[in-house]
Amino acid sequence: MSKILVIAEHDGTKLSQATARCVTCAAQVTGAEITVAVFAAEPAAVAAQAAALAGVAHVITITAAHNAHPLAAVLAPQVVKIAAAYTHVFGASTSFGKDLMPRVAALLGVPQISDAMAVEGAYKFKRPTYAGNALVTLEAPADRILVATVRTASFEAATGGGSAPISAVSVDAVVPTHTRFVSISAQATTDRPELTSAAKVVSGGRALASKENFELIFSLAGKIGAAVGASRAAVDAGYASNELQVGQTGKIIAPELYIAVGISGAIQHLTGIKDAKTIVAINKDPEAPIFEVSDFGLVADLFQVLPEMEKALG
Repeated sequence: MSKILVIAEHDGTKLSQATARCVTCAAQVTGAEITVAVFAAEPAAVAAQAAALAGVAHVITITAAHNAHPLAAVLAPQVVKIAAAYTHVFGASTSFGKDLMPRVAALLGVPQISDAMAVEGAYKFKRPTYAGNALVTLEAPADRILVATVRTASFEAATGGGSAPISAVSVDAVVPTHTRFVSISAQATTDRPELTSAAKVVSGGRALASKENFELIFSLAGKIGAAVGASRAAVDAGYASNELQVGQTGKIIAPELYIAVGISGAIQHLTGIKDAKTIVAINKDPEAPIFEVSDFGLVADLFQVLPEMEKALG
């Protein structure tokens, strides 16, 4: 039996869909018994959501004031204490998981499999490399705890309908005092879908030419109920905020519909959207690489096309 511990990612009240995708990955391991661990100051609401995921056998909560904010340096020693009872420890390949899981692997003294995108066996996984241009198969030793981050864009989110038992666990771990939560700065809350889990995404590139012009992307996204993304070039130029970046060094997404506006299609960007179901590209350069991967392409000036699209949408 593979006893798999999945570390829950959440904002204190809502479980991230990335965790539901991790559960799907874990469920594909032969003989998997999945436990979701919720670290929080008040874990009840998140734990209930985790318990409802199909495939989850147990949910454990670790309640402590220092778990009120997801600090990797604080969580890692606690995860290590719990991990002794498991064969695998999974986390999402998100900013949170990429910060936490390497620390866990280092403290356990084991290697980590990063960006697992397919399960080949209990200890064998496929992952992308060279910006997604090649896939490699990695196998970890079966006599040690396997630590892995899961490429969530490669897995569907686990459905609801589960009813796993929830139990509180006490963890006797020394947490560091040199790392502490001070404050958080984030974009104002909007009604737009979250980028990593949205079914539709509209992304803008450097061709928008200014932060003011990037509002065209927000406007179109609002019309169709889509999330907003951006290329690294647009982010580096200051047209869009960092949390909107899509690509190898940004967010890896897999929406049903991805509309790329004024994005040339550098390989680093394409890595972030390779699992999108339908890609629509709008670019005035007919030789832009984005057209090589798009399902539908429109060679046109975005400043003419976007207002016309909005008008057509009513």
